[in-house]
Amino acid sequence: MRVTVRVVPRARRTAVEALADGGFRVAVTAPAHEGQANEAVIDALAAFLGVPRSKIRIVLGRTARRKVVEIGSDV
Repeated sequence: MRVTVRVVPRARRTAVEALADGGFRVAVTAPAHEGQANEAVIDALAAFLGVPRSKIRIVLGRTARRKVVEIGSDV
């Protein structure tokens, strides 16, 4: 399953919000520097969805705030 994720780096706290369009808004405390925010996004989504971290990967948007993330067993 692929979903759109809107990332907010350097937030006060880490939070995941499900949006009406089926995507997510993920706020992370990590900065958008050297992939730190991307790793924090994967951690936050894994915890929120209750799936292993290894089942989540960023497909598009590694350097953008809007990302396409793939979640599932075939990752």
